[in-house]
Parts: sequence; structure tokens; C-alpha cells
Amino acid sequence: MKKILIIGGSKGIGNAILLQQLESNTVYTISRNAPEITHPNLTHFSLDVLQDTLPEIEELDNLIYCPGSITLKPIGSLSIDDFRNDFEINVIGAVKVIQKYLPVLKKGNQPSILLFSTVAAKLGMPFHASIATAKAGVEGLVKSLGAELASSIRINAIAPTITDTTLASGILRNDRMKENMVERHPMKGYLQPEEVANMADFLISEKAKSISGQIFEMDYGIVSFKI
Repeated sequence: MKKILIIGGSKGIGNAILLQQLESNTVYTISRNAPEITHPNLTHFSLDVLQDTLPEIEELDNLIYCPGSITLKPIGSLSIDDFRNDFEINVIGAVKVIQKYLPVLKKGNQPSILLFSTVAAKLGMPFHASIATAKAGVEGLVKSLGAELASSIRINAIAPTITDTTLASGILRNDRMKENMVERHPMKGYLQPEEVANMADFLISEKAKSISGQIFEMDYGIVSFKI
């Protein structure tokens, strides 16, 4: 039984990962709101990762940082605070939890860290300047820490395309917008949280023991293909 800490496990991709891991592992979650589930294998800490003191956890094998943001505005409408807030949520929050739990992770069983980027860090998209900049920082963090921690802890990131979560509800708010999103992707689809949870399950498992410092595009072809 592994011991997994999920930051942002109350909804979206983080919640899908939580539900997948609960039956066979000990799961800790940190988020402002509690997950809508109780389970003997689940311990939840209600707090704001950026503002509050992180709890002490004595044993950890995997750290998964899920918080993200979707700030879509023309560059002229983006404020410096928009850039600052996206960077805080996506990069500084991840750095804070990694620094806090690194000593515990180093004692773990085949320990690993998993972060999240976005396809917009690779594929230029209008109105994505703030979030793409922040997620590019996440990817740089993965590469740098992958090298720094190569002998002790693996670290990777998943870069999903649009995923059907509450975070993306404004983009997928009606059937027409959903159909348009399907058509934008060469493989004619977009992600469900459970698909991303399956990739996360692989990347924190022993099956991925040779993989670190990598960014995995889950893109339904939107980055890779032009057809």
C-alpha cells in the first residue's frame, strides 16, 4: 500500500486520481474544500496551499500537485496580477509542497512527483499568454528537478488538452461548444478526468521506474498532428 499526497483532490483531475487510488493506497489530500467522499484510507487537510502552513506527514511515496487555472484573455486585457496569480497557483504552490515534503519523499518506496502542464505550453494559442507562461515554468521545474533528484526521486508532468472538469466548464458550457472542441482535435475528442487519472496511475507506478524529467502530452492530436 503506497502513501500518496494529492494537492487539489476535491474536484476535477485531482478527484479522479483520488478515487482511483483510494481502494488500494493510503491517500492524503490538501485543498480548501473537502472531497465529497469519506473513506478509511483517506485523510483530508482543509487549507490554502499558498497561504497556510502545510501539515506534517510522516511517510510519503508519491506527491501529486493538481491545482491549475484557466485565465483566457487578450494580452491587452491581462493584468500583471493575472500573470502573478497564475504563476503562484501553478509554480510557487508546487515548489512550496515539494520543498516541504522532499525529505519525507526521499525515504519513500520508489518515490515520485507528478505535476501538471498544458498543451498550450507547446502549441501557441490566442489568449493563453498567462497560463502558458506559468505552465512553461512547471515544465522547466520538471526538467531541472528531474536532473537534480535523478538518483532519488522521479518527477514528471502531464500536459492535457481541454478536460471535462468544472475548471473548464466555461469552455464546454453547451453542446455546440463541446462539438466544436471535438472537431478542433484531429482525433475527434477531448479528455475526461479518468483518462488523465489512468496516465497518472502509470507514472507513479513501478512500471514507469525508468521515466523522469518528461512531459507527457495527452492531446487528442492537437499538438502532434495537422490534418
